[in-house]
Amino acid sequence: MKILAIDSSGLVAGVAVAEDDTLLAEYTTNYKKTHSQTLLPMLDEVKRMIELDLSSIDAIAVAAGPGSFTGLRIGSATAKGLGLALDKPLIGVPTVDALAMNLYGAGGYICPIMDARRNQVYTGIYAFVPEKGEADAGMEQTYRLQIVRPQYVAPIEEVAETLNHLPEKKDVIFLGDGVPVFHDRLKELMKRPFVCAPASCNRQRAAAVAVLAQRYAQEGRMENARDHAPEYLRPSQAERTRREKVAAAGGQKQNEQEQNGQEPGSHVDH
Repeated sequence: MKILAIDSSGLVAGVAVAEDDTLLAEYTTNYKKTHSQTLLPMLDEVKRMIELDLSSIDAIAVAAGPGSFTGLRIGSATAKGLGLALDKPLIGVPTVDALAMNLYGAGGYICPIMDARRNQVYTGIYAFVPEKGEADAGMEQTYRLQIVRPQYVAPIEEVAETLNHLPEKKDVIFLGDGVPVFHDRLKELMKRPFVCAPASCNRQRAAAVAVLAQRYAQEGRMENARDHAPEYLRPSQAERTRREKVAAAGGQKQNEQEQNGQEPGSHVDH
């Protein structure tokens, strides 16, 4: 199965093409330009370099969130546009799951952390567990990604507390753009050994999105392009501001009614 994968959920932008167990191409950037400037040119370059006929792909995979609200919208719009134009299904891959997939086969607990601002991170907890092989499989071992705790958003203190109380005595591997932001705090909070993944595998990769998408496709977890929507996990800053203004306006109205001797929520007909 040939999959075109897109990841613009964080600071990194990536495009990859994978066919079965072969990564045909991957283009990754982590620089100052916005994803609206980089994503389509990267796709064009990948297409040119491997002489890719877009009609030959079987599905389009996209990092579905959480992550940067703008980045998710750009990735989603790009994937949906391609899916509708090519009449191809979409496979939405949870961003944090795909980050964990970078460390395939690693022992210990894997904890991706993405900086979500306001002293919070997008995170999840994972482990790789052996899959039951065939009787004649010999020494070869394959692993599946076990979701210990599905992706969520929380303060870094809560994440550390959860990790410290996990039952198995395993080290923790951290990765993601939240590591440099919260590294010093983690050194204060963590009560079990931990390591931080190196630059070769500590950020989003479209290749990891493609690998997970292959499995999701086998499980039938595909959708029509027009039905796809990002998973934000929490309201955007604009939505939070709007809600705060509405709540503040409601409180002010209630105070005015109380000062005028009215029951809160009542109104006066004119």
